[in-house]
Amino acid sequence: MVEALTIVLAAGLARGWRSALTGAAAAAVALAVIVAALGPALTLIPLNGLRLVVGGLLLAFGLQWLRKAILRASGFKALHDEEAAFAHELEEARAAAVEIRAGLDLYGFVLAFKGVLLEGLEVAFIVLTFGSTQGSIPLAASGAAAALVVVAGVGLLVRAPLARVPENTVKFAVGVMLTTFGTFWAAEGAGAHWPGSDVAILGVLAFVIAVSAGLVALLRRRSPAPTVAVST
Repeated sequence: MVEALTIVLAAGLARGWRSALTGAAAAAVALAVIVAALGPALTLIPLNGLRLVVGGLLLAFGLQWLRKAILRASGFKALHDEEAAFAHELEEARAAAVEIRAGLDLYGFVLAFKGVLLEGLEVAFIVLTFGSTQGSIPLAASGAAAALVVVAGVGLLVRAPLARVPENTVKFAVGVMLTTFGTFWAAEGAGAHWPGSDVAILGVLAFVIAVSAGLVALLRRRSPAPTVAVST
């Protein structure tokens, strides 16, 4: 959501707030429709099959995020910088040609729509997977909506990217959590029985954190000095 905010702010400042906010709102509606349409369908899948599929998908997302976070923390991948990303998006938006349709700047609308939709799809995926496995998609959607309101509210007040948010640390934590839940649910879906039932999640979490920290420490011995990048 922080990355989506960066794109919307760049579109708003460079191309006009009406076009940017309309594009962002259209993307939010599209994401809500995706969650509303897929949510009931997921509840029809048998629980073990659902946990196996969801666990596997969470592992795919979580390990990807965790791999990048480990590489960033160890200096093998450039750190993400929202201020640099904001400046880059702003420069590209200002340089684009102006094309007005239905009273909206087409470039600003598409830029905001694409940014919110692409970043929001990961949020929608997490809402659907966690909500369906725990039997409460509305509760998971409410948590995502609350985060959206906070990020959007702060961003519109300061009209600048949330550069002070420790985004790389947050992504590391999210990668750890997705990998943990993915491992737990995939194993359950495959028929495994965890000792202590749901309490075993804490053991998996501790294992993932320990392995991740060990890899960071190992890679830091051979890594160059950390750099900063615009892209994720």
